[in-house]
Amino acid sequence: MEHTPAAAWLTEAANAAQQQGAGNLLRVVIVVMVLGCVLAAWFLLRGYKRKDD
Repeated sequence: MEHTPAAAWLTEAANAAQQQGAGNLLRVVIVVMVLGCVLAAWFLLRGYKRKDD
C-alpha cells in the first residue's frame, strides 16, 4: 500500500464534493461537530461533580 500525502486526500475530497455536492461532506462535518460538543460538555461537567464522602 503506497503512502498518499494529506494534500492529495484533500484534493480528492474536494473533487468528490464538487461531483456529489456538499451533502455528504456537510453531514460529516455536522456529526463531528456534535460529537465534539458532547465530548467537551462531558469533560467540563465532569469537574463539577461533587463527591459525597
